[in-house]
Amino acid sequence: MNGVPPRWVPETLSGPRFARYLQAAEGDTDLAIRLYQWNLDASSAFYHLLHWIEVSWRNAMDRQLRHRFARADWWSTAQLDPNGADKVRRAQGQLDRRKPGGTADDLMTEFTFGFWVSLLSRGRAYDRTLWVPGLHRAFPNYSGPRAPLHREVYPVLHFRNRIMHYEPIVDLDLEWYREQIYRLLGYVSADVVKLVRELDRIPEVLDRRPLPRCRGGEQA
Repeated sequence: MNGVPPRWVPETLSGPRFARYLQAAEGDTDLAIRLYQWNLDASSAFYHLLHWIEVSWRNAMDRQLRHRFARADWWSTAQLDPNGADKVRRAQGQLDRRKPGGTADDLMTEFTFGFWVSLLSRGRAYDRTLWVPGLHRAFPNYSGPRAPLHREVYPVLHFRNRIMHYEPIVDLDLEWYREQIYRLLGYVSADVVKLVRELDRIPEVLDRRPLPRCRGGEQA
């Protein structure tokens, strides 16, 4: 099979985007199309795990910051950097368009995962104002400083964004991302990790990945 895709592929997916799958398929167009479909399945399987880490981290961090600043809208008092303050303004604008007069809890749910991850950045500034005074308590099963935690979660944020924007993940080490997410989720709650593992279908999807014929894959 040559590497020239059917006309509908570049018209629908774009040539550069499909090239990622074609490369993973070692030039086999039919296999590349099947890998595209498998990429959808793998992304869907990861959605379950990403949901839990985003929701658990968001709620754990928000709970501690409410306590730290003694108010539900803690972001109005916290000394956020310009990037964080801009994320708050954007979330507020989205909420105002969707639900005018929304509560602080409504606004909190509008914040992106990137916003929460950014609260672990900013070096000593956030160490003094957020991490040491209370934010570290959001992660009862983590005993290290703030900076290594930020380095651990940042690749997962990037991975999450790729999935949410329908990007290829076919060329990534998906088993590594799976275990990394579990590690980060475990910092918040071992009980949640146990629950999520019972419902996890990622291993089964990874086992179904189409392979080139020379590696034992099905004939096209």
